[in-house]
Amino acid sequence: MSRINKNVILALLTLTSSAFLLFQLYYYKHYISAKNGAGVSKSKGNRIGFDSTQWRAVKKFVMLTSSQNVPVFLIDPLILELINKDFEQVKNISHGSTSECKFFCVPRDFTAFALRYHLWKNEEGWFRTAENMGFQCLKVESKDPRLDGIDSLSGTEIPLHYICRLANHAIHLVVFHERSGNYLWHGHLRLKGRVDRKFVPFRKLQFGRYPGAFDRPELQQITVDGLEVLIPKDPVHFLEEIPHSRFIECRYKEARAFFQQYLDDNTVEAMAFQKSAKELLQLAARTLKKLGVRFWLSSGTCLGWYRQCNIIPYSKDVDLGIFIQDYKSDIISAFQDVGLPLKHKFGKVEDSLELSFQGKDDVKLDIFFFYEETDHMWNGGTQAKTGKKFKYLFPKFTLCWTEFVDMKIHVPCETIDYIEANYGKNQQGM
Repeated sequence: MSRINKNVILALLTLTSSAFLLFQLYYYKHYISAKNGAGVSKSKGNRIGFDSTQWRAVKKFVMLTSSQNVPVFLIDPLILELINKDFEQVKNISHGSTSECKFFCVPRDFTAFALRYHLWKNEEGWFRTAENMGFQCLKVESKDPRLDGIDSLSGTEIPLHYICRLANHAIHLVVFHERSGNYLWHGHLRLKGRVDRKFVPFRKLQFGRYPGAFDRPELQQITVDGLEVLIPKDPVHFLEEIPHSRFIECRYKEARAFFQQYLDDNTVEAMAFQKSAKELLQLAARTLKKLGVRFWLSSGTCLGWYRQCNIIPYSKDVDLGIFIQDYKSDIISAFQDVGLPLKHKFGKVEDSLELSFQGKDDVKLDIFFFYEETDHMWNGGTQAKTGKKFKYLFPKFTLCWTEFVDMKIHVPCETIDYIEANYGKNQQGM
């Protein structure tokens, strides 16, 4: 009897222990987990996408630039477009509050950042630190094109691009240089010598296929996927600039050779005209920009830029071209409002329109409107004294940025064809 009682007691103890254990498991599952469920989910949510190669590479790069006080800013078109779609919400996200990686985790080969070179104080130290952090970096340099033809300076090289690879993702750091026309310029990414062409898929780069020019952007700091980065304050404007950013230099070397053959006119009259013409061009540029009208250097003003990188001192006017589709009905009144009265109006909007405005010191502003046909473009001309009409044909052309008299301004990208259509193949002594 005593033995049976002991067995019963042992069985009861075992049963009680098992029931208590089951109760603990049930309680934890249905009460403790429910109470802390939000925290557990959030913890898992915070890791969604954050283990991607892209995000880790960007995070390391941001850490690198922050530790070295290098003020880079994000210019990657894909990421900026994604940010812009939800810009107001992104701007209000605080550091550490991100629940999911939505931007830097997007599959891609590169992430593009930019740097204003004059703000970079320790380039060599940055490079060493990058390599110590595991990056493999390629530096692309080239001669400063503005020094071309100056024997003592033409060999000076400036950094144009850095490409830093971490695992299978790369950071493309575009080096922007300040230009006198109050804009930013970056150079062509041209590989030299024994550079490993398989280092990264260079053909997929968004910047560097040609030199580019951009308005100097105002920047703002935001939190993107838990990382604090600088971006253009107006991302839409920056994105709109990218496909139209191609830049071509004035031919500095050829201009210096021109002045060796044809001495520059340094008379008081010539210098006074060039000063007045420059002021007129700047006023016209501000007026047309305010109207949202594209324009470019045309005729003699374009020839001066191409041949001697300056205004031709013996010309009497400033010449601009405008596509007729960009014509605005208030263009005449806009120029009159800034003190440029209309001197002549030839043709009409539908055919051969040409406007001429009177600037100060007897310098004239001529605006030629261009019409597009299937295989060519043309503008009309009218002889002021006789009223005789002319039609000037041009091969089709696109617009590129250049620098002229301390301005960022458009010229035809196909400059030689454009000038030869105006003046023939030999313009040297004109």
